[in-house]
Amino acid sequence: MLVSKNRDTNSLLISEKKSLGRFLAFYTLLVFLLIAVSSLFFYQSQEKLMFSNNRTILSNYANEHIKRIKTLHHYFDERRVYPRDSRFRSAIYDLEEVKIFSLLRDGRVRLDSEIYQTGDKIHYVKILDNYYLGAKYLIIEIDADTKWQRESFETIGFYGFIAFVLLELFGLYLAKLFLGPMRDSIILLDRFIKDTTHELNTPLSTILANVERMDTSVMIESNKKKLERINIAAKTVSILYEDLKYLTLESERLSQNEPIDLKTVIEERIEYFDTMAKSKKIKIVHDLQSVIFVMDRKKCTRVIDNLISNAIKYNKRGGTVALYLREGILSVKDSGIGISEENIPYIFDRYMRFNNSEGGFGVGLSIVKKIIDEYKVDIKVESTLMQGTRITLQWKKD
Repeated sequence: MLVSKNRDTNSLLISEKKSLGRFLAFYTLLVFLLIAVSSLFFYQSQEKLMFSNNRTILSNYANEHIKRIKTLHHYFDERRVYPRDSRFRSAIYDLEEVKIFSLLRDGRVRLDSEIYQTGDKIHYVKILDNYYLGAKYLIIEIDADTKWQRESFETIGFYGFIAFVLLELFGLYLAKLFLGPMRDSIILLDRFIKDTTHELNTPLSTILANVERMDTSVMIESNKKKLERINIAAKTVSILYEDLKYLTLESERLSQNEPIDLKTVIEERIEYFDTMAKSKKIKIVHDLQSVIFVMDRKKCTRVIDNLISNAIKYNKRGGTVALYLREGILSVKDSGIGISEENIPYIFDRYMRFNNSEGGFGVGLSIVKKIIDEYKVDIKVESTLMQGTRITLQWKKD
């Protein structure tokens, strides 16, 4: 015996959690992008500050070295040793950007930038006014100090983490604030449905009982048609009432499982819906074999009723409903208005309706999904707009 755990409050919490999860996922992505962009700007600002601090030092080095190159240029016949300095390394390039001499450890130079970092080296480019030794460009190279990078990453990590936590908490607060009205609306709707269900019980039972007791043999033909319309309307409301009663009163009760002949149940329900089908000139055809399934009889009836009533309700006038039953499979196919492909994943959501021309609260298929999930039954929906829908239930054969 199974216990039905699908309570209204649980459904509400699940729906709220899904909405909250989707909002937070999108919000977290935005927060991550915001922090990433802010971190990039901070890193770039620290890099510019580092270059600014080194530019003055490297400019002084370059000016000192230009004097040495100038001296070598004037005394080139006597001295042919390129000047060196323990504080930096240098290179000179001519006007055509061809290397004249280089002591650089990293030869990847960019003569179009004044100062830049390549790997772990910082290069400073000085353009010479006078072509000493034929040089137009002087490159000064020093080892890059990675301390600023380490400190920048530590700052980004620390403040980024704090900002992420604070923004996530703020996002959670906003999400709950925005979802509050939705939660209140759903609770109000559930309360309304529960109250409506209680109010429907007595008048609906009275109507159905009196319709069945009426002697149609003494009625004129016009009154018979009126009675038939009353009967159809009462049965339509009865299906809705049974769904609402299941949601509000029976969803928490223990499942009274027993071996059920699905063929017998389906044939009984086809007979029940015969009047409704004939009112729209819909033909119900079936190919059924005897199949025993251990299940709660009331829940089984809810599943069958909703599948058949939907096939009739959303069918075309003069259409057909075909039921097929074999061991491990039950399908209900109609020739109705169909469902668009993008809406199919949402047809089992409670209160979800895609056709406002038909009545109902949009709870029938959500009940079907709850029940078949309880009994480990898979459901497949195939539909084409204006051609029809096929709903197939599949389960493991005993």
